[in-house]
Amino acid sequence: METANSTRWKDRLLLILCILPMVLAMTVKVLTTQEAPLSEGVNISGAQIFFAIDMPLQPLYITSALVNSWCVILTIFFLCLYLTHGIKVIPDSRRQHAAEWIVDTVNKLVRENMGESYMGFAPFIAGILGLSALSSLSSLLGLFPPTSDVNIVLGWAILVFGIITHYKLKGGLWAYIKSFFSPVFVFAPLNIIGELATPISMSFRHYGNIMSGMVISTLISFALRSLSKALLGWLPGILGNIPFLQVGLPAVLSLYLDIFSGCMQAFIFAMLTMMFVATAAPEENV
Repeated sequence: METANSTRWKDRLLLILCILPMVLAMTVKVLTTQEAPLSEGVNISGAQIFFAIDMPLQPLYITSALVNSWCVILTIFFLCLYLTHGIKVIPDSRRQHAAEWIVDTVNKLVRENMGESYMGFAPFIAGILGLSALSSLSSLLGLFPPTSDVNIVLGWAILVFGIITHYKLKGGLWAYIKSFFSPVFVFAPLNIIGELATPISMSFRHYGNIMSGMVISTLISFALRSLSKALLGWLPGILGNIPFLQVGLPAVLSLYLDIFSGCMQAFIFAMLTMMFVATAAPEENV
């Protein structure tokens, strides 16, 4: 059995490993980006491209969105290890209480929205919620949020679409094909478009809300920086270069644009996933 001392050291190591990926992501950003001078105006662009790997069809671009996404995945992985390390039959730590609360909450969410037959989806839904929410909240650390890159969110939506199609095919291939001609055959083109629109609508809804929040925050931050330079640039020395007016308002806006909106979009994406999967096939085919 593990001693109390070894358990504490493992807990500390896991906590360090939880933080390390995001620290590395912030370090990469500091080393690879330079702030543009005011004279060049505001610059709103997509994820930074670090390098490209030659592939048969097209180059594989390694971007800040991809790197940050993997950092979030590693953070969630080590966080799960930390929360579940040393669990006991009778909880005696806040860490285990937190882990059990997460499990109970997600199980209840899946049971109420999908049914008892879909309880195996609880870990998947928990993964979607955690990955989406933490990806959006990474902007609070000054990182490019992966959810602001449509390629990242579209990948999630395509995965969910594959699961939806799998459960629809469980009812039989002919029943799946026949569903496109319901209620009459003339609706087939519209039904096919509606089917293919599922991953597109899921990804663009999530991406659009997060990206728009980032754009608004950038524009307001730049405007306050410019105003501070115009009004307080006469201050002597380094004081004239400090954007005093940027203090306060951007932080208040981030409560909605980053925290509330990011968590809400994660919840909506998870709810849509549960709704589409649960309605893809009757429970007896699960």
